[in-house]
Amino acid sequence: MSLHDTSKPANCTAMSDVLNRIGDKWSVMVVGMLGRNGTLRFNELKRMINGVSQRMLTLTLRNLERDGLVTRTIYPEVPPRVEYGLTEMGKTLDGPISKLWDWSAEHHAAIIDARAVYDARENAVAAAEPRKVAYARG
Repeated sequence: MSLHDTSKPANCTAMSDVLNRIGDKWSVMVVGMLGRNGTLRFNELKRMINGVSQRMLTLTLRNLERDGLVTRTIYPEVPPRVEYGLTEMGKTLDGPISKLWDWSAEHHAAIIDARAVYDARENAVAAAEPRKVAYARG
């Protein structure tokens, strides 16, 4: 199946469905960390991903597992040991995600600068225009 023809509803649906899963920041972080570090335990992932809550990491891992991108291995020990790793399909995301991480690191400062220029321009325009107030007739 080729997704090049975006005029076909099925192609747009497929793209939306996939991007909803792998396009959120926590999924990108999990796939990136597993791609760079190999198999990891839950708490190792949690420590590596700044700002993720236990609940959000749990939901993200479940969804990635459901979509066939992450494996969850439970070892019958006391206490049980659980490890997460990328499936073969999940490993195919490692290249694109690594490129996205590298691109982000390379361009982050320029993005911050562009935001500051934009915000300054928007604030100047807002300050120069008088506020428009709607009055209710009563």
